[in-house]
Amino acid sequence: MMMRKNIHSITIIACLISYTVAAQNVPAARHKASHTKTEKIIPGADQTQLYVNYLKGKNIGMVVNQTSVIGDKLTPSVDSLLNLGISIKKIFGPEHGFRGNASNGATVNDSTDPKTGLPVVSLYGNKHYKPTPQDLKGLDLVIFDIQDVGARYYTYISTLHYVMEACAEKNVELMILDRPNPNGFYVDGPILDTAFHSFVGMHSVPIVHGMTIAEYAQMINGEGWLKNHVQCKLKIIKVAGYSHSSSYTLPVWPSPNLNSQQSVLLYPGLCLFEGTTLSLGRGTYTPFQEVGHPALKDKYSYNFTPVSIPGMSEDPPQKNQACYGIDLKNYNTNIIKTTGRLNLSWLIELYKAFPDKQHFFNAYFAKLAGGDELRKQIEAGKTEQQIRYSWEPALSKYKNMRRKYLLYN
Repeated sequence: MMMRKNIHSITIIACLISYTVAAQNVPAARHKASHTKTEKIIPGADQTQLYVNYLKGKNIGMVVNQTSVIGDKLTPSVDSLLNLGISIKKIFGPEHGFRGNASNGATVNDSTDPKTGLPVVSLYGNKHYKPTPQDLKGLDLVIFDIQDVGARYYTYISTLHYVMEACAEKNVELMILDRPNPNGFYVDGPILDTAFHSFVGMHSVPIVHGMTIAEYAQMINGEGWLKNHVQCKLKIIKVAGYSHSSSYTLPVWPSPNLNSQQSVLLYPGLCLFEGTTLSLGRGTYTPFQEVGHPALKDKYSYNFTPVSIPGMSEDPPQKNQACYGIDLKNYNTNIIKTTGRLNLSWLIELYKAFPDKQHFFNAYFAKLAGGDELRKQIEAGKTEQQIRYSWEPALSKYKNMRRKYLLYN
C-alpha cells in the first residue's frame, strides 16, 4: 500500500512539472499569433466534414468577426463556406464589427461587406444587440463562430445570449462552431448580482467563467436565462483534442486591444481598471499589459503615454499624459495557471498608492465587478484573502452548476 502511495505521489509531481513546462508563455506578435503546443487542437470551424453537408440547401446567417477563420491559412469562414457552395444570406457582427477594426464601445452601423456583397447587420449599434424578426426572416439556420476569451465582461457572450433568444423566438436553429477558451483553465471572481445586470454582465457567473462558447450556450439554455425561458435549438460542433487544462494561443486576436497572448491572459483581472480613473494601456501598442496614472509619478518610475490610435483607442483615458505605474509586459502568466486565481493585488496596491482616493473608482466599476461589494471592500482596506472569502459559497455553487454543461474534461 505504501509503494502505491509513493508511485501516486511521483505521478502527480511529474504531471505538475509537465503542465508547467507546457504552459510557458510565448512571445507576443502584433496582429496574429501562432499555435504553440496546440497542433492537435482543432476548432469546430476547421472540421468542415462534420457540418457542411448539414448546411447544404439551407439559407444561412453567420455571427462572425475577424476570429472566424478556417484552416492554417486562416481563411474567413464566410469565404470558405461560400466557396463550398453554402448559401450564406446575411452576416451579423458583434462589438468591434465584422472585420474587428472598431474600437471598444464604438457604435458599429449596418453595412455591406465589400468582398462578398452580403448585408452585415450590426449587433453593437444604437442598442441593436438582438437580431430582429426581420433580420432572421428567410433564414433556416444561424451559425455562431466567434473566439471568446472567457471573461464575464467580454461582450461576445452577451451577443450569444441575444442571438440565442432571437433564434428561439423564431424557431431558427443555432449552430455553434466551438473554439477553445484561452482562459478556460480556471474559474474565479465574485458572482454577478442581478441588480447590476448590463451588457458587460448579463448572467450570475463569476468574472472568469471557465467555459467555451458552446458550453456557455448550454448553460444559458439549461438555467432558463433567456426571456420567458425560451429554449434555443442548438447544434454544436465540438473542438477536437481540447480539454480545460489545455494551453491555447489564439490564431487571430479577438479585439483590437487584445493583441498579444500576454494581454489575453491578463485581461480578466486587468479589465477591472476600466472602472477606475487609471489607464491600462489603451492608446499604446501594449494594452492590458501596463497600468498607471499621472498622479502616481512620485510613487512609480515606470511610465507610458497613451495617444490616439485609430482602430484601437482613438480617445483613451489619460490621453497624451505620462502615466506612472506597473509594467506587466514580462509578468509570468504561468502564475495565473498554477494558482487558478485572478490577481487582485494590483488593484489593491494602486488604490492605496493613489492620492485622490475619492476619484479612483468610477460608476462603471460596479458593472464590471458585478456589484458594489468589491469597491466597498477595497475602500475599507480589506485584504485579498478577506475579499476572496466573501465570494463563497456562491463561487463554489457556480462551479458545481457549471459541471452539468461541460463538453470537455
